[in-house]
Amino acid sequence: MQWKDITNPTQIGEIKQQPGYSLIFKHSTRCSVSAMAKRRFELDWEAIPADTSLYFLDLISYRNISSQIAETFQVHHESPQILLIKDGDCVLDASHSDISAEEVAEVVKTNS
Repeated sequence: MQWKDITNPTQIGEIKQQPGYSLIFKHSTRCSVSAMAKRRFELDWEAIPADTSLYFLDLISYRNISSQIAETFQVHHESPQILLIKDGDCVLDASHSDISAEEVAEVVKTNS
C-alpha cells in the first residue's frame, strides 16, 4: 500500500465524491506522538482492504486543508488523526493512540 499526498484543497472534494472507502491520515511532522502513530499504523496496514485509497496530509505544511477536512467531514480537528470515509461520509475517526489499522479493517468488513 502507498500513501497519496494531499497537497491541494480540491482533493478533499474528490475524496468526498469517491465511491467506496478512503482513509485520510492527518500527520504533524513536528510531533513524536504523530510519528509513532503513523509508524504503528503502517506496520499493520496490510489488514486494510487493498482497494481502500490511503491519503496522507502533512498538516504543518497544509493547515488550511486540515481545517477544510474537519469542516467537510464534520469532525473535530486532532493530530494525529485518521478519518475513514465511505461514499463521502466519515464513518470512523480516531486520534493519537486510538489510531488502528485493525479497527479500520474491522469497520470496512462490518460496513461492506
